[in-house]
Amino acid sequence: MKLSRRHLLGLLFLFLVGCTKFEPPHIRVENYDGRQVRVACVGDSITYGAGVQDRETNNYPSQLAGLLGDTFEVRNFGRNGATLSTTGDLPYKDTEEFQAATDFLPDVIILKLGTNDTKPQNWKGTEAFEADLRAMLAHFTRLKNRPRPKVWVCLPVPVYEDNWGINAATLDGEILPAIMNVCNRQKVPIIDLHDALTGHPEYFDDGVHPNARGAALMAQTVYQAIRP
Repeated sequence: MKLSRRHLLGLLFLFLVGCTKFEPPHIRVENYDGRQVRVACVGDSITYGAGVQDRETNNYPSQLAGLLGDTFEVRNFGRNGATLSTTGDLPYKDTEEFQAATDFLPDVIILKLGTNDTKPQNWKGTEAFEADLRAMLAHFTRLKNRPRPKVWVCLPVPVYEDNWGINAATLDGEILPAIMNVCNRQKVPIIDLHDALTGHPEYFDDGVHPNARGAALMAQTVYQAIRP
């Protein structure tokens, strides 16, 4: 899939400015007093595993759990249709999954939202989206567990076929640069699922949701970013 010029410039900006100013947080299992490290996969239907064959086994959080091993407890808090936007048609912060993820007191949060925000009824502009992303990050980083929670934000996977209002133009031209801008300013590490799954339309049976092979690639990409 051809990336937009704005996305390419944003990635260059992230590399030249953001990555030179902070080190991604490292997970040191010895800091958790011998207990399992709790990993919360926060997201929408792509995290939940909609469209994935044998979903309970093959959704990306389940495959990530297999890669990380017994030292980690990985839970799937994906909600179909959820938006990052607090004014969207299904704000993630208003869902049971959000409350469950909060109650889980995760040590690691993998945040992957934004795909449903591309729908025309949900997209309210960059300023509003960035404000909602900052609020979500603040919520999870202020949880009272110790050590302090570590958050990674994912760039959403590509959209290969516009469906249900989800569209590549808003994703590439608005969502991706907005996420990079907030994360760069707040020194929050990014996992680029968009780049990882670009060039693999065969992993998207409906053009939007990764299938089991796509979920496997997502899990591998997240694992490479957060592994101890």
